[in-house]
Amino acid sequence: QVQLVESGGGLVQPGGSLRLSCAASGFTFSVYAMSWYRQAPGQERELVAAITSAGGSTNYADAVKGRFTVSRDNAKKTVYLQMNSLKPEDTAGYYCNARYGVNDHWGQGTQVTVSS
Repeated sequence: QVQLVESGGGLVQPGGSLRLSCAASGFTFSVYAMSWYRQAPGQERELVAAITSAGGSTNYADAVKGRFTVSRDNAKKTVYLQMNSLKPEDTAGYYCNARYGVNDHWGQGTQVTVSS
């Protein structure tokens, strides 16, 4: 049974940091490209960051470049999103995605709220 379980969200003040985790099970994690998406109320889901299967290449949305870092630990079957210098506009539900060919899996999401 495929599972992606996100954790680490919460309420943080502007300028603060959070580290999201996404624990995978039920599939061969090491061959999947992993991504983080986010969706704010009334807006479309957007790609935040992505990392290739071996972790050799990453990609970021312009809005988060220099502030967010995506990484993965294939031995732990986990992908991370380190978020620094958070802004109110980063407030959204954050979702983990695993993709390999036609296989496409999503987690349930974790809420990040940036507010003073």
